[in-house]
Amino acid sequence: MSARQGTVLRCYGPGQQLKAEDAELVAGAGETLVEMHVASVTQLDRTVLAGKLAQQLQPPFVPGSEGAGVVVDSQQYEPGTRVVVRGGGVGVARSGTWGSLAVVPDMSIHPVPVGLDATDALALLAPALTAHTAVRRVAQVVEGETVVVTGATGLVGRLCAAVARAAGAYKVVGLARSDESVHVLNGLVDQVVRVDELGQVGRELPWCNAAIDTVGGPVTSGVLSHITPGGRIAVLGYSAGEFATLDLHQLIGRDLRVLPVNMQRTTIEPGTVSQVLADIAPAPITPDVELVPATHAEEALDLLAAGTTERRVLLDLTRLR
Repeated sequence: MSARQGTVLRCYGPGQQLKAEDAELVAGAGETLVEMHVASVTQLDRTVLAGKLAQQLQPPFVPGSEGAGVVVDSQQYEPGTRVVVRGGGVGVARSGTWGSLAVVPDMSIHPVPVGLDATDALALLAPALTAHTAVRRVAQVVEGETVVVTGATGLVGRLCAAVARAAGAYKVVGLARSDESVHVLNGLVDQVVRVDELGQVGRELPWCNAAIDTVGGPVTSGVLSHITPGGRIAVLGYSAGEFATLDLHQLIGRDLRVLPVNMQRTTIEPGTVSQVLADIAPAPITPDVELVPATHAEEALDLLAAGTTERRVLLDLTRLR
């Protein structure tokens, strides 16, 4: 394959010691050359830049574990294909995505579905993987079921609703606090049920087959009382409280399952990212993105450290060309 000249951000660490340099890149067998447009700035990237992973590259190296762009040269993908890059050791065990061009393994390439903006796909990917794990792998939502999502107005909650819909749920119910706006749930849920300031669930909450609980606390207890026999609740957050009261009589009598969602112990299997992107493509969800010029990567890392879990920090790699 032909070589291409590009500009990369090379780390001379450990620490935030980044320098823009020209580099010649060429994709070999089993690799794809991608023209990068944007790249995520993640906690994994911060860890790698600090030199804290035993299996990582030693400086100098190009960081960046996730990104989005278009295929330039590949034996597997057509040039011009819009893609998200993730996995295959990118940005950890091999050069990453923080450059105008990147050479990555074919296995780390995930085409972006038609109708989904590539930048949005990248920004939503990490929380969408959490939602996918909770809904499809842990709760195992199937066609025809009624699903309740707590903390539905949050980004992960909205993505859980979108994935539940894609999994074939007959009805998706979103739980929201009594004092918050629910306009962001339009097109995502069939019904909104309010939770009061004490975490008590409204009586209008219908019976459900499965619940995806993103908030914990007393909300967990309230939702459990509305799950049908043989149903389950997948728990992935506790912003409303770390402790929940379980009624053992109903837990045992109705054969309910309480299932933890632990992303640190979850392996992302082949095909998962493509499934996630397909699940969220139709959803009316716009991420909160902070787009930073790639030459200000240190500033982007600071924004990540000071930001919220809802905001995604991305590098604009088009500024390197």
